[in-house]
Order: sequence, then structure tokens, then C-alpha cells
Amino acid sequence: MKMAANLKLLSFLVPCAFLVPVLITMAPDLKEAWNSEALQNMKTVFIGIFLEAAPFLLMGVLLSSLMQWFVSEEMVRKLTPKNPIGGVLVAGLLGIIFPICECGMIPVVRRLMHKGMPAYIAVTFILSGPVVNPIVFTATLLAFPSHPEITIARMGLAFAVAASIGMLVYVFVRRNPLRMPKVAVTEVKTHPGFKMVQPHAHANAHDHNHVKNWRSFFIHAGDEFVDMSKYLVIGALITACIQTFISRSDLISLGNGPVASYVFMMGFAYVLSLCSTSDAFVASAFSHTFALGPLVSFLVLGPMLDFKSTLMLLSTFRTRFVIGLSLAIITLVFAGSWLINLLV
Repeated sequence: MKMAANLKLLSFLVPCAFLVPVLITMAPDLKEAWNSEALQNMKTVFIGIFLEAAPFLLMGVLLSSLMQWFVSEEMVRKLTPKNPIGGVLVAGLLGIIFPICECGMIPVVRRLMHKGMPAYIAVTFILSGPVVNPIVFTATLLAFPSHPEITIARMGLAFAVAASIGMLVYVFVRRNPLRMPKVAVTEVKTHPGFKMVQPHAHANAHDHNHVKNWRSFFIHAGDEFVDMSKYLVIGALITACIQTFISRSDLISLGNGPVASYVFMMGFAYVLSLCSTSDAFVASAFSHTFALGPLVSFLVLGPMLDFKSTLMLLSTFRTRFVIGLSLAIITLVFAGSWLINLLV
């Protein structure tokens, strides 16, 4: 079905591709505009961002597919500590062992919760996993080679925000936050005051038993790479347009604002919905415009909360829980990045 939809879309795009040289030939002004210095600069910036980020996106997709196909969720659940503090700490660092991109994180965690994982551990893993992992660490370090403090601040703040929200969920969330299907359920106590609902029937109607072989692995990896690369292309294009067509003085004046710079970068991260393996290269384009705090807020908020992940969260968790989770993420990321900027 997905391939058929792509082919149908391709049938509309092919005639549009043939229209481009026709328009250039028939409109000399358009040809001159296309060859203008501003557009040449925009294309150079766009290609540079994309080529820097694409290898890390591919690496993240391959590792994500390996985790999905060859690592048992039951094994992860058995290794989860029962103590809430220990559970939060382990979940916050679990991304080092399981470097799953945020796009594949929510379905995996949903299955783990159906098998009995407490919500506070699951939420901590969802928030920290896409950031606190070796792939994102390496990508951020290479994107900011002369500013290692940005990489350290990103990892530290992401872990602190994820652990804090995990403990908030442990203390205040007493109901199962999942959107459960209409099946018979059994209550299982996971910690005092919280009851985990365990379904008798299949927990998710969309989870199918796929054949786990190398062919299906590469098919899944290819589909995920194509699906994620469009977000990278859009993000790189928007960044290139901003760098080319918005004057540097306007960006500097915006970056000098005590609050506006944080609001701009956090909103920018939410709208772009970039993969955590590639967003550092987009943020590096603003390294000479914004201070440390706004850059860190962009790098931490994006993998935790963006447009595409909000839709996935709403399809998995209750609406009220997602709203509270979003407000907590925004508040803690803003406060933490502001404090980092003040101290460093």
C-alpha cells in the first residue's frame, strides 16, 4: 500500500519535473533569478547541511532497525530495576545500549508498557533515548568541533530533564496513560498508587508478526530512511533559506533577546521535526548568531517534543497526559538551558 501510494505520487511529480526546464526556457527572468548569487548560496548551504547529516541519519536508521528486529523487549523488561530511582537512572542511560531514533522509540515503548513496564520508566526512556546515545553524541561533537561544551550541555540537560519528568510521572500519575484498545484487561500493581493495565488480548492491533530476516531488516531500514530523510531535507531547506534571505542583523537582534531567542529556537526545533542524529548540523548554522543557551534548548527540545512526535504521542497516550508531558518538557528545557547559559 505504501509503495503504491509513492508510485501514485511519483506520477504527479514526473510531469512537474519536465515543466522546470520549460519554464526556465520561456522565462529569462526566472532563469536569471535561479542563477542569482543568493540562490547559489542557498543551494550551497542546503547541500552542505544535507551531506553532513545524511551519514548519521543512515547509521541511526540501521541501528534502530537492528534494535527492532533482533533485541527482545522481554529482555529489556527483565533488566529494568524495580526501585523507582534506579529505574529512572537506568532508563535515562538506556539509550547508550539501545540507540533508537525518536521515530521508532514510541512504538517500542508502547509494547514494553503492554508487557508491564511502568509509565515513569517508559517516559524517561522516550525522552532520553533519542539524545543520550553514542550516535547523537558523536554527531553533536562533529557538528560543534570547537565547542565541546555544547555536546556536554546537551547530554547533561537531556538526562536531567528526562529523569526529572520520569520522577514527576512516578509521583503524580496514578492511572495507566496509554490509550488502551477495547479488550479485557487485568490490573497489575507496579508501584504504590499506580496500577498498570495488562491486556488479555493482543495489546496493539497494529503490531504484526513480521518475518525476521535480513531482507525484512533492510526493507524496514530503507523505508525508515526514506521516511526520515524528508524531514532532514525540509529542515535543511528552511535553514538554508533563513541563512540566505533573512539578514544577519535581524537574526542577531532576535538572538540577543533574553527570552525571544529561546522561544525562537525551541519553536524552530518543534516545527522542523528533525531526527536527533542530524539536528546538530542544522543548529551549527546558528552557532555564530545565538548563544549557548538557545542552541542547547534547540538540541534538547527537538528530540523530546516536535510536531511528528506529538502526533505519535497522542496516538499512544491519553490527551491529558500528553498535554501535561509537553508543558513539563518545555518548562524544564527552557529553565535548564537558561541556567546553563547563565553559568557557562
